[in-house]
Amino acid sequence: MDASKPVGVVGAGLIGLAVARRLALRGEEVVVFDKEDDVAVHQSGHNSGVVHSGLYYPPGSLKATLCRRGVGLLKDFCAEHDLPYREIGKVVVARSPVEVERLGVLEQRARANGVPGVRRLDPAALREIEPEVRGLAALHSPTTAIVDFRGVARAMAEEITAAGGRVLLGHEVTAIRPGPRGGTTVNCGGQEYALRGAVICAGLQSDTVAGLAGDSPSPAIVAFRGEYYRLRPERAGLVRGLVYPVPDPAYPFLGVHLTPRVDGTVDVGPNAVLALAREGYRRRDVHPRELARALAWPGTRRLVRRHWRTGLRELRGSLSRRAFAAEAARYVPALTAADLVPAPAGVRAQALDERGALVDDFRISVLGPVTAVRNAPSPAATSCLAIAEHVTDRLDLST
Repeated sequence: MDASKPVGVVGAGLIGLAVARRLALRGEEVVVFDKEDDVAVHQSGHNSGVVHSGLYYPPGSLKATLCRRGVGLLKDFCAEHDLPYREIGKVVVARSPVEVERLGVLEQRARANGVPGVRRLDPAALREIEPEVRGLAALHSPTTAIVDFRGVARAMAEEITAAGGRVLLGHEVTAIRPGPRGGTTVNCGGQEYALRGAVICAGLQSDTVAGLAGDSPSPAIVAFRGEYYRLRPERAGLVRGLVYPVPDPAYPFLGVHLTPRVDGTVDVGPNAVLALAREGYRRRDVHPRELARALAWPGTRRLVRRHWRTGLRELRGSLSRRAFAAEAARYVPALTAADLVPAPAGVRAQALDERGALVDDFRISVLGPVTAVRNAPSPAATSCLAIAEHVTDRLDLST
């Protein structure tokens, strides 16, 4: 292998930049390719800004392990780069006996994962922390934080270039092939780059780009749009920290929650509806070929058959501010539809296998000199620096 060749990273979101940064700081020549004109344009720049503490994830899973490791790394990174990192805390609120039982499972997971300071709250203790929130019980995570993930991504890109790496924006990868003497080659806009190896971190396009390198079509990415509202500025004081419902374990999303941001605004959401384009941030964004591909995937049809009632409820909520507000008012009764104004939506890349099973944990494929991050849902932003450790420590650049 020609050691003078760089290592390539496809994708300038948080994971791709974190991987490239670690390689660059390790002394590797690295080049990042991204089709957009800025970093963190998609999921990395459209998420909730929450640094998850590790409440939800099965102990021993990659999510649990890398989330806990990632929290510490991200906190240190923000301190080193003078970026905001605010531990405002989070309550997960149970509104029914069934949810109280589920809350117990979350508490066990949190303790097994080593989440610091977690405690169960009764209604009175909940009101002391969140005066406007009501529930039968709650779980409090005092170290859950918020950050500016776009700021994090830009700081990582600056570190890469300062270490001698290149971040090539406006460079869409159209082909990935084995190199004539080992390694791999990547094509962008008719130009070919010879690489020692490549790491694919393509988010919403991860299955498509991995397919260029010969990876399996499963799991496929199905995009879900998450729509948000925002509290009017004069109502931002309804909550002090993050306020979440107890999630339904049969569904991969966390439900409508209230999320303060580092700029002082408070978002309410998201719901989850099938996006009509991989990068469909607006209801009118439709990509017929991508939609047809999603609907043709066998897993999509099986998922719809199992969850059509939930999907219909989510769609109704997306079309009605009143319904959206009613969902949040289940645990913040003072909140009304008049308190909400529209906010930008996000799109989540949900990996789905051919049986219709939602792939929950992080999934990483190794294809000779190419490593593909095939599934990296939440808490991937929180875990990005730990995912970079996990990926780069396993890269084989010797052949």
